[in-house]
Amino acid sequence: MENVQGNPGASTDSDNKNGWINRALNFIEVVGNKLPDPAVLFLVLMVAIWVLSWFLSGVTFETLHPATGEAIQVTNLLSSSEMARFLSSMVTTFTGFAPLGVVLVAMMGVGVAEQSGFINAVLKKMLAVTPQMLLTPMLILVAIVSHTAVDAGYVLVIPLGGVIFYAAGRHPLAGIAAAFAGVSGGFSANFVPSAIDPLLQGFTQTAAQIADPGLQVNPLNNWFFTSASCLLVTLLGWWLTDKVIEPRLKNVAIDGDETDMPVMQELGAREKKAMYLAVAVMIAGVVGLVAWMLPEASALRDAEGQLASFGAPVMRSIVPLIFLLFIIPGVVFGYAAGTFRQSKDVIDAMSKTMGSMAYYVVMAFFCALFISEFARSGLGTLLSVEGGSLLASMELPGPITLMGIIVLVAFINLFVGSASAKWALLSPIFVPMLMQIGFSPDLTQAAYRVGDSSTNIITPLMPYFPLVVVYCQRYVKGTGIGTLVSIMLPYSVVFLICWSLFLVAYWTLGMPLGLQASYTYP
Repeated sequence: MENVQGNPGASTDSDNKNGWINRALNFIEVVGNKLPDPAVLFLVLMVAIWVLSWFLSGVTFETLHPATGEAIQVTNLLSSSEMARFLSSMVTTFTGFAPLGVVLVAMMGVGVAEQSGFINAVLKKMLAVTPQMLLTPMLILVAIVSHTAVDAGYVLVIPLGGVIFYAAGRHPLAGIAAAFAGVSGGFSANFVPSAIDPLLQGFTQTAAQIADPGLQVNPLNNWFFTSASCLLVTLLGWWLTDKVIEPRLKNVAIDGDETDMPVMQELGAREKKAMYLAVAVMIAGVVGLVAWMLPEASALRDAEGQLASFGAPVMRSIVPLIFLLFIIPGVVFGYAAGTFRQSKDVIDAMSKTMGSMAYYVVMAFFCALFISEFARSGLGTLLSVEGGSLLASMELPGPITLMGIIVLVAFINLFVGSASAKWALLSPIFVPMLMQIGFSPDLTQAAYRVGDSSTNIITPLMPYFPLVVVYCQRYVKGTGIGTLVSIMLPYSVVFLICWSLFLVAYWTLGMPLGLQASYTYP
């Protein structure tokens, strides 16, 4: 391989052993590897909450609850009555955990569409018909949309990025980098509602109810912002890929084994017909839904004839609609393409997807118990009110506070990669605390999503990071973790800065965040 001085793609880990990138990587790996598994972390934190509640239960606090006006009292969770309550309610605490049901229901539909091959076929078709000059932005856009199907982007779009760029006479590592930036760096930028929306909303609502038990959060409370962010991430990624990343890779020799390099297979005639049929069914379903909603007397409206209110059946049906949006076209494609031959194949597709969610279910069990105990103890309310009072006394401008939250989340993301696990840990603190200084849960969640996405692409602790390294090694054998981080670092820095400023500008202009969302509380 041709080694070019100063070129990030041309050096290996050993070449950069003493460089700042590898020192930073070593620090991240050491710290990250010392952290327990998220499920264990929730268990440890719950025990810590028990001990802390016992210690503080005898302390009299002058801090007043913002809703009741009474002094906040910490409940001793290690008392006999509280332990009995904990054991007797353990099952219902878990089954009543808001994010659990919405994620599993949505993922059954998405899983059928993925297992049938429908999602893969649509992604391939979109990239195959793209003009050469729009190859980069289309690849990034497809990558962004692909994480609607969870892991499809990592296992399909990222390697396809290398294949497409290589076939077009461009450097394959630039294609992999652009796709990786879209799939992972643009994780919270998507105009297509997906399972991540109700997942985060569930944690946000649970956390907000620590301060305001009656507060409701819409599953699509950030939809308008994430849709606008899709355009921002696509444009930034396009500029970085074509003007920064690819020029730096131009002297990096492609020395991979040609027989091992992946190729982009075209859709067969049967797959094309199946895809067109499934897309037509999906469009017909959307049109039918709109036609159902339009009449003033529609059953999908609330008693006042509103569609966007919390009481409107259509708003309460977001997750089932996501389920139907994917499962019906997925089944149609599967039978038409031959990937499904009997009804059992559809059920097997659901079962396989649910099998991949087993870890999430385990993590959700401990997470549900932790959040419930944290709220029960009164520590969350005490911390949020005291923290809010501290922030208010500092009199920091709103944008500074918001950007501080984004940077903090981006840093934590280097060590705790799971978006759901991280928000489950942070939301009980951030959401009620910022509510005390007038930030709505919707705005806090939007800030979290920006910070969480921006540093996904530079942390080796992200589960798919080693896989992306392997994709690169098919073309450039010497590619290592340090190489990939150095390639992705410009994306991460630019996304973090520009996306944060974009959220502040979006907020300043008063543009709507999403359905039934606000910027202020109350």
